[in-house]
Amino acid sequence: MTALDPLVLDGSPLAPADVHDVAHRRRGVAFGAAARERVAAGRRLLEGSLAAGAAIYGVNTGFGSLARVRLDAAELEEVQANLLRSHAAGVGPPLEPALVRATMLLLAASLSRGCSGVRPEPIEMLVAMLEADLLPVVPSRGSVGASGDLAPLAHVALVMLGEGEAILAGRPIAGGDALREVGLEPFRPAAKEGLSIINGTHLMAASAALSLVEIDRVLAAAEVAAAMAIDACRGSNGFLDPRLHEVRRQRGPAEVAARLERLLAGSEVVPSHAENDPRVQDPYCLRAAPQVIGAVHDAIAAARTPLELELGAVTDNPLLFSDERGDGAVALSGANFHGMPIAIPLDILPIALAHVAGIAERRINWLLTAGDPENPVTPHLSPRPGLHSGLMIAQYTAAACCNELQGLAAPASVANIPTCAGIEDYNSMGATSAAKLRTAVDLARSVVAIELLVMAEGLEFQRPLRSGAGVEAAHARIRDAVPRLLGDRPPAPDIAKLETLVRDGVFGPS
Repeated sequence: MTALDPLVLDGSPLAPADVHDVAHRRRGVAFGAAARERVAAGRRLLEGSLAAGAAIYGVNTGFGSLARVRLDAAELEEVQANLLRSHAAGVGPPLEPALVRATMLLLAASLSRGCSGVRPEPIEMLVAMLEADLLPVVPSRGSVGASGDLAPLAHVALVMLGEGEAILAGRPIAGGDALREVGLEPFRPAAKEGLSIINGTHLMAASAALSLVEIDRVLAAAEVAAAMAIDACRGSNGFLDPRLHEVRRQRGPAEVAARLERLLAGSEVVPSHAENDPRVQDPYCLRAAPQVIGAVHDAIAAARTPLELELGAVTDNPLLFSDERGDGAVALSGANFHGMPIAIPLDILPIALAHVAGIAERRINWLLTAGDPENPVTPHLSPRPGLHSGLMIAQYTAAACCNELQGLAAPASVANIPTCAGIEDYNSMGATSAAKLRTAVDLARSVVAIELLVMAEGLEFQRPLRSGAGVEAAHARIRDAVPRLLGDRPPAPDIAKLETLVRDGVFGPS
């Protein structure tokens, strides 16, 4: 694995690939000098406002429905630690370590933009924990996607305090013990810092960033599988003709058709049945592949913009700005923590992935049925039908994944449950949207892996004819991981190997 330069937090937006590298490849993170000065300047604005006697929500007041309660100066630090402890109310299995790393990164990046009124210390603490591979144990459920991802981020903050539970270099450990082992002192939040740590969309946005990278890899593999299916099923390539897509005027389908045509360029299978073929049209699962996969690309492109914008956002509350004269500060209370701008795009993406998997399952079923007399495949691609079941049950698994994807396509953001005694009366439920998307990506990846397994086997029945160079290169990568089916064996390990290839981006995007 190539060593990566540290990602410098300088206040600029992050890219999904950067988030993915920090999360999955443990890329280092550094707190830039200019950002440090910007943060310090923001802190001076907050302290100047407090000294002038301003009432600032969550700084010298209570929180949520308790915002009318004013606090004494001596209570400003205590209330921040109390906030972190009281809000660590998550339940459910813990988030995977990569998502925790990504969440911590986005929290540090948001704070580094200098509008939150924190000192440099919490950012330095987060960066040091990432460097030490010290990750809080964060329950997966508890955020309603407004007022920030409060409960999950509070569990991150507990370990910063030297409390809670952590994972250090892969092993469970108490938060305080973990800090001692890596030589870090517990963080003590000053005024506003507890609120700034938990009052943002960082879990939702981190999940979105990781999902975007993984979706690109699933889609690239899905196109390879679809191209492979055209030859494995002895389909036509006429539906890829650019003239068809030019008059349809849809960008995604036209681009997918062009990529499928490139993958099949040089195929010997397509011309082998070009003449005297009694079939007039292929089934939709082949013929409409550009339209379906292309529509998915277009939906993802539309969702990508707001999700990527969130990677450069400041999403806590209130925020500090210089006043018009430049010699004072104004604290603006708003709702940048509200997750709806990304909850709706997050809800759209499982719908798109359900179609990627759904049409893939239909191609799997079409080939395994062996109902086309023009194709020399055996039922279920069995080496000896009856004695061997072949890949029969792989289609069952794909069908089960598709059924679950159909359920995940129901949006979370359309439902609302008010919180905090009704003062927080319209929540986004975006954390649920993000969690559903993560599951949807995994399921779609599994179905695409099954199609790659099935279509690679289907190509064997077309030999000695060769498919296009792009398809054959993909087939070779599959055969490096999974041998041809010469007799019944458990398909699960083969599917898992191909899932890994898709997850690692072996099939693209280039």
